[in-house]
Amino acid sequence: MLNFQIIPTKQDLREAAAIERRRRNEEQRKCRIFNVRNRVIGVDVNALDDQIKEKQRIAEDERRRQLAFDQQRVRDDQLAIISERQIQEEKKKLNQEINTFRQYYQRPEDRREFDIYDPDSLKKEIPVRIQDDDPRCGVSSAQKFEGEDLAKPERRRLQTEQQRQWLLQQMRERRRAEEERRRAEDAYQAAMVARDMRACQLDRIEQDCRRRLQQTTEEYNRALASEQEALRRMEAQRDAEDAQAEQYNHLTSDMLTENPDCAVSALGAPHVVTTAYRGMSDEERAAIRREQLRQAEAKRVQEEAERRRQAEWDELAVNISKAMELKQRELDRRQRDINRRVMEDNVRLEEEQKAQREYFEKVVDTNVPTPTFFEMFGTSSR
Repeated sequence: MLNFQIIPTKQDLREAAAIERRRRNEEQRKCRIFNVRNRVIGVDVNALDDQIKEKQRIAEDERRRQLAFDQQRVRDDQLAIISERQIQEEKKKLNQEINTFRQYYQRPEDRREFDIYDPDSLKKEIPVRIQDDDPRCGVSSAQKFEGEDLAKPERRRLQTEQQRQWLLQQMRERRRAEEERRRAEDAYQAAMVARDMRACQLDRIEQDCRRRLQQTTEEYNRALASEQEALRRMEAQRDAEDAQAEQYNHLTSDMLTENPDCAVSALGAPHVVTTAYRGMSDEERAAIRREQLRQAEAKRVQEEAERRRQAEWDELAVNISKAMELKQRELDRRQRDINRRVMEDNVRLEEEQKAQREYFEKVVDTNVPTPTFFEMFGTSSR
């Protein structure tokens, strides 16, 4: 009998490893599912709820913190934008001022080296040939082509002298500017000193004027007081003389002599001369009494009408109060009816809910599971 040895291939080894892995996973799943502790006791739901709440709180805190960071970043971005805008505006303003300064004080034609790149330099230069006998031209009636700069030393000397003159001019301009600045400062200081001296002088003049004005005012007040005193003495003397004359006139007047003819007025009755009047007659007193009685009767009639009007207003107020009380009673009665109907509806709903609970307890929830029902479970992990 032949004995063959079966050599497993790589595919067989992979399938065997996969089968073994599934078997181990199944055993672990059975141990986890058929664990009596987990099946009977279960997991801690409260702890899980607490963990969920803690995670939610942490997530909410993180969201608020991120929101605060976002808001702070937005504010920082806004401040950065504002700062950048201000910097750009300052740069723009500075560039405008620089361009204005260059336009008025740094023009190209005012520069010392403007002759180097002057666009009209060729127009300003002397032509290479002025006449036929121009000594600058050679024998061949063209420019000289010796290949060297014959005027180089002179030109270098002139350039050196020109640079020295430029430096001296710059130094003179700088000294002149410094002298002008110093003179401006001295003039400003002198102006400040002159202003202070002028202020002191004006203060002294003002004090002198005030002192003189006060002296003049005092002298005027003294003269005015003397004049008023003299006027008071003259007025007192004149009042005394007038009093004596008035006393004499009263003693000799018709009032004290009680002349009845003096009370008759030129306008006629009922006008009288009050200064000479000595009382009323019996007829005048009777007329006044009748007028007083008539006014008292009119006032009594007016008061009676006022009392009747006030009584009518009081009666109207009482009627309105009674009507409002009846209306409030009607509203209270309606509210009681509404409360009674609501209470009856609540009692009816409670009876319906009670009947529904009894129906579920006695009819729907009466199917109690038997042991055969539980034997269907636990035979496999799937």
